[in-house]
Amino acid sequence: QRVVIHGAGTAGMGIADMLREVMVREGLTREEATRRFYALDRQGLITDDRAATLRDFQVPYARPAGEVANWSRSGDGIGLADVVANAEPTMLIGTSTQPAAFTEQIVRQMASKAERPIILPLSNPTSKCEALPQDLIRWTEGRALVATGSPFPPVTYEGRTYRIAQANNALIFPGLGLGVAVAKASRINEPMLEAAADAVAELSDAMTLGAALLPPVENLRMVSAAVGIAVALAAEKEGLAQVELSSPVQQVHQAMWRPEYPQIEPI
Repeated sequence: QRVVIHGAGTAGMGIADMLREVMVREGLTREEATRRFYALDRQGLITDDRAATLRDFQVPYARPAGEVANWSRSGDGIGLADVVANAEPTMLIGTSTQPAAFTEQIVRQMASKAERPIILPLSNPTSKCEALPQDLIRWTEGRALVATGSPFPPVTYEGRTYRIAQANNALIFPGLGLGVAVAKASRINEPMLEAAADAVAELSDAMTLGAALLPPVENLRMVSAAVGIAVALAAEKEGLAQVELSSPVQQVHQAMWRPEYPQIEPI
């Protein structure tokens, strides 16, 4: 993957950090993984000649100024359209709160080089979303893998229904807490967070055209159980569990709270 992060604040760079860890886990060196990212702030592409103005979490992702010196560009700075045209990303993530930042030109340019472009306009509420799902589906002829920060209804394009996934932290946090509680983990580390994300990804049917990229929030109990099991097992593997996980599936399900109340009838 080649990843463009539009909005290099704590949220955007936190996403980059997590994706980079996955790339390292799958075989890249940290340097190789870092070079897969292009991050933009209000001034455009982050480059190392701006180091004095960058925040510490942005510095690792600054591109060498010499690398982009000969890029074709539309203005004085290096904006999103310039980065997409030159870097040919496969993944475009929006955490900028800039509505309509993912224009038709930018999206069509990306789709001309990526067979299944991954486009995630995550800014919310809807008024700050970088692009609307119906436009992304239409501009990519139905090839884009889309998830948004706000809920959107399904999109119909050329007779096919595309379900739009909401990248909601509710898919992770209840299950993360559940797994930690079951394992009585002494702390939460990165592999446990990665295990939670992997568990959600395993529930995705994204290879089916039109299917949602993530499971729906309506299936939260099922998702939370899967995440809880994965987190508890990761805690055990990391040596952080303080109880024996003799039957993790059963232990997680037994620990889940169910809103069942006795029915009381007055006599």
